[in-house]
Amino acid sequence: MVKNNLKSLIVILGIIGALMIGIIYYHYQYPNTQNRIFGVTYMTMNNPFYEVINNELLKAIEDNGDQLLVRDPALDVDKQIEQIYSFIDYHVDGIFINPIDSEKITPALEAAHQAGIPVIVVDAPVKNEELVNCTIVSDNYDAGVQCANDMMKRFDSARIVLLKHTNVKSAKDRIDGFLDTIDGLSQYQVVDEGECEGQVELAMPLMEDILQRQSNIDVVMALNDPSALGALAALEAHHQENTVVYGVDGTPDMKTLIGSHAMIAGTVAQSPISIGHLAAEKMYEYLAGKDIENEVVIPVQLINEDNIEMYDETGWQ
Repeated sequence: MVKNNLKSLIVILGIIGALMIGIIYYHYQYPNTQNRIFGVTYMTMNNPFYEVINNELLKAIEDNGDQLLVRDPALDVDKQIEQIYSFIDYHVDGIFINPIDSEKITPALEAAHQAGIPVIVVDAPVKNEELVNCTIVSDNYDAGVQCANDMMKRFDSARIVLLKHTNVKSAKDRIDGFLDTIDGLSQYQVVDEGECEGQVELAMPLMEDILQRQSNIDVVMALNDPSALGALAALEAHHQENTVVYGVDGTPDMKTLIGSHAMIAGTVAQSPISIGHLAAEKMYEYLAGKDIENEVVIPVQLINEDNIEMYDETGWQ
């Protein structure tokens, strides 16, 4: 009898322990508050650009006494979709999304729209913009245009490699701006290209593979700074010192190389600080019943050796 009672006690204590762990985990994931709770899902946090956006967003929300649930799907669109549905199930007051795939998240956006939850999109627009309340982006097309114009000042002709992330509209717009600018100019030839998802660890081996096929490359146009740095590492390893690289972001890492490293031609500076600040501002304006713009486009600026002294090399715009 005593033995049976002891077993029952152990079982009960085990159940209580499991319940306590579950409660602690739940409140860690979804903290209790009487104020507003927002959710944000980025395409990846393996990029300092999104860390800066998140810091600005978090600061603005916490300054209002509210809370932000931050999720990192690590470039897995199915996981990002699950995260959006999780926010909806939790009845958050608003959702911020940096989409991995501009089209595939449409059903999740429709669900948020039907639930009456406002959605602010940052950095990369979605295909169905009528499903979101505001989109805050850099002028990504112009970023590509500025890189192409700078390249044409440096080279009378060029053999070009493109490093892309086609599923993300902001990245595609940069490449499109570059290509449209050189369209019809036969002296500027795209000799190879590849998808690297904007990740340095994918761009480097991709560039190494391209170098096995292409021994003569003048220019690498990379969709962002991490992929530009990955390309640079591969080019240096193969002693391709006459090739120049363009990036987009304006990261401190790229800015410190401009003017001191001959292979870094430039980077087009975005402002993740402005994106994060504006995202919070527009969400609160909407919740206050104000009319907000469908889209906010932030100008960009090419940074090269001619104007690097005008920029803080250690920080972001």
